Amino acid sequence: MHILEHLPFSRLDINFAHFLSQRAKNLSTEQQQYVEKILMRLSYELHQGHNCLHINKQDVELLFTAELADTLGQRPLVIEKNRLYLQRYWHYEQCLANNIIAMLHQDTETLVTAPIAPLLERYFPSQPEESSLIDWQRIAAELALKQRFSIITGGPGTGKTTTVVKILALLQELHLTTPLAIALAAPTGKAALRLQQSIGINKSHLPCSEEIKKQIPEAVMTLHRLLGAKQHSAQFFHHVEHPLIYDVVVIDEASMIDLALMSKLVAALKPKTKLILLGDKDQLASVEAGAVLANLTTGLPAYSQELKTTYRFAGAIKTLADAVNAQQAEQAWSVLAQADEHCRLFTGDLISYIATQHARYLSLIKQNKPFEEIYSAYSQFQVLCANRHGEHSVAFINEACEQKLLEQKQIYYAGTWYSGRPIMIMENHSALGLYNGDIGICMPDQGKKGQLMVFFSSADGTIKKYLPARMPRVESAFAMTIHKSQGSEFDEVLIVLPTTLNPILTKELLYTAITRAKHTVQIVADHAIFDKTVQQKIERVTGLIDKLHASRHS
Repeated sequence: MHILEHLPFSRLDINFAHFLSQRAKNLSTEQQQYVEKILMRLSYELHQGHNCLHINKQDVELLFTAELADTLGQRPLVIEKNRLYLQRYWHYEQCLANNIIAMLHQDTETLVTAPIAPLLERYFPSQPEESSLIDWQRIAAELALKQRFSIITGGPGTGKTTTVVKILALLQELHLTTPLAIALAAPTGKAALRLQQSIGINKSHLPCSEEIKKQIPEAVMTLHRLLGAKQHSAQFFHHVEHPLIYDVVVIDEASMIDLALMSKLVAALKPKTKLILLGDKDQLASVEAGAVLANLTTGLPAYSQELKTTYRFAGAIKTLADAVNAQQAEQAWSVLAQADEHCRLFTGDLISYIATQHARYLSLIKQNKPFEEIYSAYSQFQVLCANRHGEHSVAFINEACEQKLLEQKQIYYAGTWYSGRPIMIMENHSALGLYNGDIGICMPDQGKKGQLMVFFSSADGTIKKYLPARMPRVESAFAMTIHKSQGSEFDEVLIVLPTTLNPILTKELLYTAITRAKHTVQIVADHAIFDKTVQQKIERVTGLIDKLHASRHS
């Protein structure tokens, strides 16, 4: 391990390492200083999304000697093989692996006891004999019906929601005497709203009775609401001693869920609950520590099914996304260079173009249109940036766009809050029901004589509004980071890459940004930066796959 290499350590990294290294025993001053550097690196890597840190044999012996680490999770640090953990993250991995393996090994009465072939045929009719198409959705449905834990992955337009709605109908048909209690959830309010809308559309096409359709819920919660988030606490109302009441739990956009949250979710399930995870395994991993969905699909291939046929996402955008995902940089660049009307490099005045696109929803505010119409117009276009600060960043574009809109007299303000300001919530506030990543628009409330309020579209379809003074920490959202865009879809996406290479630029980041677009993708990028971005891949250090394998064979 290159313990002395230069890294941009934060004050938290430095102070944490100093605090813990001061509690080391049996070490010389030189050894203690070396341990402090190991701890700085561990803290830094956790903030880069890794669950743990690879260390060598000498470092292992040194940390054992210092009495800072053990193998059982009873000291501040845990060493497992050559991996160094903070105790908390080791416990998250251990609990998640153990709980999932327990689900797989349960020998209690199964949820499905009736023959399923006739039902599957009704929901997923067989293809003509001459057809070479494989019905991946039917395969995924059969998997989910037979197992307590299953993962359905696939890119945009492969029918993940269509499939899971049919699965829920099938489950209810198999349990007519006692309808199942079903919970639907997603990591963010945006993702929950999208899932809710999709379920509402897909239910109407189900080949079943109205009674069965009524037993499939449409309301989708955020994960924090499902688990019962507590204000100013990392703990939830539902946990192993107070489990959720549901028989079936479906979680969409599972790639966004970090190790801690997934561990707490699985621990909060009652013993017979069926868990179905939906997501795109090729998207960005969670912002916080872990690459849980990718680890689970790798570690438990028999419980995962990828949907490989695309029904909606096609043309140049799909070609570009596939090339980026396969790390074929030159092929991806050539797709952009062809300047397809739906997929091309952006040329022109960047800020003027962004301001013009956002002027659409701003004009609707001036016309006193309903919030639903305004929010829909806002959601048709979004700028996605790799970085929060610096040139071509979220902060840069937000500030420049505000200035341009002021010059054009599209907005007017004398302070922080003004009519038309789009904002993103930057921290959870369970008391208000607002969570990190939620999008709102500040505009006059016609029911309160034009007083400025911040409006939000909730996952349950209702509209919430708050005084600006009540808002938790927010940022303007004329642009957002690609990380924050996960779980969202926009008609048109403008991806703005930075002018210099940095570690955050990876093929997963670019793939995620491209797949946010339904109709049009434009990219602002230097060829060399684009090429390096596609070549870089996220490799997160975790022990979850090892734990899953060890638990299954123990």
